Amino acid sequence: MKNFPALLVAMVILLASGCNYVQKIRDGQTAYERKQYAVAVKMLKKEYNKAKTRTEKGKIAFLLADSYKNLNKSDESIDWYQNAYDYQYGVDALKEYAYGLKKAERYKEAFEAFKNLGFEIGSPYEYRRELQSCQVALGWKADKYAEYKVEVLEFNSGNADYSPTLYKDNQMVFTSDRKTSSGDDTYNWTGNKFSDLFLVDLESNNVTPFDSKLNSTNNEGTLVFSKDYSEVFFTRCYNPNKREDAHCKIMVSKNLGNSWSVPAALDFIEEGISYGHPSLSDDGQKLYFSCQHPDGWGGYDIYVSERTSDGWDSPQLLSRSINTIGNEQFPVVDGDTLYFSSDFHTGMGGLDIFKVYRRSNGSWTSPYNMKAPINSGGDDFGLVIDYDAPKKRGVLLTGYFSSTRNDGIGNDDIYQFNKIVPPPRPLKPEPEVVVEHKMILNGYVLEKIFEDPTNPNSKVLGRKPLEGSVVNIQFGNQKQQITVGEDGLFTIELEKEMDYDFLAIKEGYLSNDANFSSKGIGEDPDNPIQTFEIEIVLDKIFLNREIVLENIYYDFDKWDIRDDAKPALNELIKNLDLNPNIRIQLSSHTDCRGRPTYNEDLSQKRAQSAVDYLINNGIDATRLTAKGYGENEPEVDCICSRCTEEEHQENRRTTFKILDGGVEGL
Repeated sequence: MKNFPALLVAMVILLASGCNYVQKIRDGQTAYERKQYAVAVKMLKKEYNKAKTRTEKGKIAFLLADSYKNLNKSDESIDWYQNAYDYQYGVDALKEYAYGLKKAERYKEAFEAFKNLGFEIGSPYEYRRELQSCQVALGWKADKYAEYKVEVLEFNSGNADYSPTLYKDNQMVFTSDRKTSSGDDTYNWTGNKFSDLFLVDLESNNVTPFDSKLNSTNNEGTLVFSKDYSEVFFTRCYNPNKREDAHCKIMVSKNLGNSWSVPAALDFIEEGISYGHPSLSDDGQKLYFSCQHPDGWGGYDIYVSERTSDGWDSPQLLSRSINTIGNEQFPVVDGDTLYFSSDFHTGMGGLDIFKVYRRSNGSWTSPYNMKAPINSGGDDFGLVIDYDAPKKRGVLLTGYFSSTRNDGIGNDDIYQFNKIVPPPRPLKPEPEVVVEHKMILNGYVLEKIFEDPTNPNSKVLGRKPLEGSVVNIQFGNQKQQITVGEDGLFTIELEKEMDYDFLAIKEGYLSNDANFSSKGIGEDPDNPIQTFEIEIVLDKIFLNREIVLENIYYDFDKWDIRDDAKPALNELIKNLDLNPNIRIQLSSHTDCRGRPTYNEDLSQKRAQSAVDYLINNGIDATRLTAKGYGENEPEVDCICSRCTEEEHQENRRTTFKILDGGVEGL
């Protein structure tokens, strides 16, 4: 689950874009592309049976497998991925097959699939973490001394039910897309309704919709109440500007006695960025949440904001002992303990639940995996403890969590867990005491593996170590330089409370940077040697070869830079800053529709607007050239009247190419 987007349906519901779900769908691939997976499955099965070639069957089988995966139907997904691979669809099918096996807790089969996948793409490095986690998960699953027992709760619907939050009078509020959700529309991603907040009586299992002021025709979910129930914070996904994708915001509402006030987004929310999963400290002064922010460590990270007299201050990123280059989500704060889910810390499948403790000096301990049976091969998240639950004989603690594991009622389900006194373990020799506390950082310098090694626009199959790269390290007033070997690895011992900057360089590649901070990482008595990891990927320089800039779109008949195009251009600005010797040409292409002279003029204006954006952000104009090609250099050479819309889109592109320049400082 390292490609973000392969997240659980719970997050999918919250983070999916606002697509036009009422438009007529005529074939399975179109339904799939519009994220209407429940619709796609029915159509694709019919198309598969009619397919006449192995290539066609392989492609349809992959789309079917992917649709089932997004519908959280694991067994069907695995079978169709294997089918796609057998029909020579390629490494994408093998990769998804391996992850599917892991999610289904078929760890031995998954281990072999990941090993074969590494060999097939030519880089065992790429899946080394998955091989390790399969072995670890096998041990955790076989542990006979687990301290928890879990059971699925009766009120689950077979639809997505997740993110439980305790409410007064032995009630619980949770998120669901069950049939009684608000609105008349169906969310064709799942074939179900849009998600709402629901209230359940834990004695009678009676479920009713929560307050109508909070539920809307948008997706709502994952909420937290203040201790006195005077406030509620929750996630809502919507977009008033239909031109762009929907994003999720954290909303706040006040208790008015018999109902809740109209929800409002928190002041620190930035447009174009998704926020979610709020959790409030006992004193109501700290709000924890997850966010996919470009200034984070990668993927979704966990942040905290402190309440001020004027509202909430600027969110602060939690330390690298918690956040990784993967996804950290669903924080739940419980006193000095923080529970959260991660798909990067060593786990059993997708998202695993971890816990950390906050020390008196403000630092956090190393994450502890809750292991089986709390965690599984599926996505496990949103753990809360019920301190008011009736005390049962032999039960030390009771709580709830969400999971997509296969033994539930269906889709996401809410489980109850009971902490028990486990049987005593056999005595083992005391391990050797390690008295010295260390923080070790392992860094890897990598390059991309392209399906066509001569084409930077071809599919990226993975990454492999880049031998001979030089890494310049700066921290405090000190500098260090390391040349990596064939494993691409450099290792340093970290100093406490220090920021580190890394710059990786190699002739023939674009330099790239990374950073790491040991601030907020304290000594852990249970883990005296703490190990962390970063990756720096260098892009090979293909002189005079156009490289497509993804996600650069323009409004019809316009050439101004839209907000949703700025992240891609900002990344290009960063590359130009890190590589001051290169000159580039920014180019714009149109499809074949329209008059040639008009297309040339429009494409020139679009290319120039991109160049102007770079200049306005500090790039020297002498390093930049704008060129509009109109329809003269199509990426896909098709007869205009017969081009598909997909082919037209591929031809409407903005590109850059490196004209000259190289690495300095070696």
